[in-house]
Amino acid sequence: MPNNARSMIFALLALSGLATTTIAIAARGDGGSTYQQELAVCGHNQQDRAACIREAGAARQAAARGGLTSAPDYRANAVARCGLQPPAERADCEARVLGSAGNIRSNVDGSVMGGGVIRESVSTRVVNVPASSLPPPMVAPMPAPMPAEPMPMPMPRPRPVPVQ
Repeated sequence: MPNNARSMIFALLALSGLATTTIAIAARGDGGSTYQQELAVCGHNQQDRAACIREAGAARQAAARGGLTSAPDYRANAVARCGLQPPAERADCEARVLGSAGNIRSNVDGSVMGGGVIRESVSTRVVNVPASSLPPPMVAPMPAPMPAEPMPMPMPRPRPVPVQ
């Protein structure tokens, strides 16, 4: 093989290696900026600064290995859980999971830093009750009648005996 051909093959290999390195650096560059953003937060939150820096470094290493994935789809998971409910209760389950919808009012209170998030869902339902099962209506008692004769006068108050 002539020297010219070897030189061209060597040049192509060098260029492909350079291109691969550039692509790897570009792909990791996004992770580096994420790492810098995470480091900027350290010391400004309620987490220990050293622990924050360790976690940011561990996340950077996991991202370099391809171990980090996008956030899980919690919404799809919650709706899938509602699929296990009976059909009559499925719509209410989805409304509770996804928030206010229809006759369900939802309220979220608290925070993770405060110890927990409390989710309250109130469902309003109108229940038709057959008239035959209702008790008879109660009649209000009549007020007591006034006596026909006037009340006697109260006894007079005793007077003090004069001192002599």
